[in-house]
Amino acid sequence: MTAAAARDHPTVTTCDRLGADVSTAPSDGGILPGAEPVDLPGGPVGALLCHGFTGTTQSMRPWAEHLAAAGLTVSAPRLPGHGTRWQDMNRTRFSDWYGELERSFDDLRARCESVFVMGLSMGGTLSLRLAELRGAQVAGVVVVNASLASERKDVKLAPYLAKVLPSMPGIASDIKKPGVNELAYDKVPLRALVSLQKAWPVVVQDLHRITAPMLVFRSRTDHVVEQVSGRVLLEGMVHGTVEERVLEDSYHVATLDNDAPEIFAGSLDFVLAHSSAAAG
Repeated sequence: MTAAAARDHPTVTTCDRLGADVSTAPSDGGILPGAEPVDLPGGPVGALLCHGFTGTTQSMRPWAEHLAAAGLTVSAPRLPGHGTRWQDMNRTRFSDWYGELERSFDDLRARCESVFVMGLSMGGTLSLRLAELRGAQVAGVVVVNASLASERKDVKLAPYLAKVLPSMPGIASDIKKPGVNELAYDKVPLRALVSLQKAWPVVVQDLHRITAPMLVFRSRTDHVVEQVSGRVLLEGMVHGTVEERVLEDSYHVATLDNDAPEIFAGSLDFVLAHSSAAAG
């Protein structure tokens, strides 16, 4: 197979409920099995969950199911360009991903008395942006390894590389737990990455607009999002209440890793503590 042909046929792996590796291919309609949007009806408290860059709702489903089992109404949209082929991401931008999250937020608000937003990696970035722009409509924010900056040389070179290359090696499945893989692209679409880079300073400069309470989870060891993102987030939060919890036994995709139960239980406690509506 030529390099060009290989780019058009990326290998994507996921894990079944027991953590075994499963090779996948797009289902009818081009969406990878396991990447479908999540919508779990429940009570008057809503939780909007957002997956990360090149990832899918597979990384959010266990979290979503935990919250739904406690009585919350949970939604996790599939962001445009995700869960199909990595080439599709290069035709989308941060505004497209944010637009999908905002539409899902408005749908949940129409069904619930209060809505919390939660996100992993870029999903955290998008959740922060939603809290900045929608103010008091957001009941609270939970982010896991939110992406806001990078000091990596390859990331800094992305705007130049994007002019001559469509992609670079992927960042998926940064997971410490053995036998678990993330359903995500094995390549980073460079034009999409540049769009995310351009969004970072916009989100950072508006962090002061967030008044909703926030719970921040940060992995001690993260091979995708550097510690600078966590520092920038905490420094920018001058209003509202912020609590940071460090995850000692997980890498970047912590929602599928050893500390996932801590994230799930902590986020539910956070919702119950800051919600005026009774879950369930």
